[in-house]
Amino acid sequence: MKAVVTGGAGFIGSHMVDLLINENFEVTIIDNLSNGRLENINHHKNKIKFVQADIGDYDNNLEKYFEDVDYVFHFAALADIVPSINNPLKYHKANVDGTINILQAAKSSKNLKKFVYAASSSCYGIPDTYPTAETTAIAPEYPYAHTKRVGEEYALHWGQIYNMPIVSMRFFNVYGPRHRTSGTYGAVFGVFLAQLLNNKPLTIVGDGEQTRDFTFVTDVVNACFTAAKSKYTNEIFNVGSDNTYSINYLVELLGGEKTYIPKRPGEPDCTYADISKIKEYLNWKPKVSFEEGVKIMLENIEQWREAPIWDKSSINEATKDWFKYLGK
Repeated sequence: MKAVVTGGAGFIGSHMVDLLINENFEVTIIDNLSNGRLENINHHKNKIKFVQADIGDYDNNLEKYFEDVDYVFHFAALADIVPSINNPLKYHKANVDGTINILQAAKSSKNLKKFVYAASSSCYGIPDTYPTAETTAIAPEYPYAHTKRVGEEYALHWGQIYNMPIVSMRFFNVYGPRHRTSGTYGAVFGVFLAQLLNNKPLTIVGDGEQTRDFTFVTDVVNACFTAAKSKYTNEIFNVGSDNTYSINYLVELLGGEKTYIPKRPGEPDCTYADISKIKEYLNWKPKVSFEEGVKIMLENIEQWREAPIWDKSSINEATKDWFKYLGK
């Protein structure tokens, strides 16, 4: 079997490559290395084909990599809230134009069995119900969330019009080894682990009672693989941990000093996936407990040695546009 993984040198994508290589797939990775890192995939360098290309460019001629591919896992995207507010066109190019380009390229394959789109639970915005089901109203709060939702709409539309076998997987708060360590202030694990390494206090947003559906990365890629091998097409599945955990509990598990920063607009007090659909349709459920996942993160903490060290002052500066545009 042959698979293409876009964003395969990135955080989630590289774990997808691990699984596929373990399943004896021939894997082609397409990544422009804007967020991905070759060290994430170097352990497979003799088993993969790596293509450095920007999927947002329409003249990249990507079809040749999809001619007889069986599965496509589309992870390539720009993430983070703040930079999407500051540069929405860049996000549209990567997350919307890039998705259309990959859909068009995949459409050329005569062997395509499944196209798996990595969607985001941020499409729900601040939902009214918890756990949050796939039928919940769509209400993105910032450009990153909106572009990921538009990409999902294109994927499902291509499935409808061109009879492509599409599944969209809405991820909730994915964490694990290889999580990105650079860029604008963002994911809580990267921030906290770098602060721990440097004996700095952990910067807790608000009162820390907000909860997140932290889902371990190997569970996420297993869900994607299960969906790819399933009979279902043009379906949307939430991918979560089947629970939700407070930031204060995370800090308790990590240890260390703590300090508090202002609550941020446009963020829900809770993320919590209703995963009854994926359990029923695919017989999938997460395997890594939150406590086990945090332990694995601490065992791999040296990966964050070169990550930015954030404090109250630098966070305030990095998020000023967040409050300016979303704090209305």
